[in-house]
Amino acid sequence: AYPGLDRLIHEHARLSVLTALITNGAGLSFNELKKMCQLTDGNLSRHLAILDEAGLITIFKGTEGNRSLTLCRITSDGRKKYTEYLAVLERVVTDAAGAIRVTNAPGRT
Repeated sequence: AYPGLDRLIHEHARLSVLTALITNGAGLSFNELKKMCQLTDGNLSRHLAILDEAGLITIFKGTEGNRSLTLCRITSDGRKKYTEYLAVLERVVTDAAGAIRVTNAPGRT
């Protein structure tokens, strides 16, 4: 009913990842995302690959000290698509709230 609910973003884990990244503009490490989104290494890796292939995030691989570091950031296109997704989600909530008010109106059974 709402074609703007982009399935790429609407999936729970990817929505969690994008929300975490949009609220942390400098980006987040793989481990920070894993903890915040409560995902396994494999699950997070797969979702990051999907978001990266779609151009919604960028993934930087490097080292910090002697340890490897994977840093993820949302792209400007990712920010735009996330904002568009939220606008559609707001319409869903508004429409649902309106339907509930009509259903619960006095004199309705």
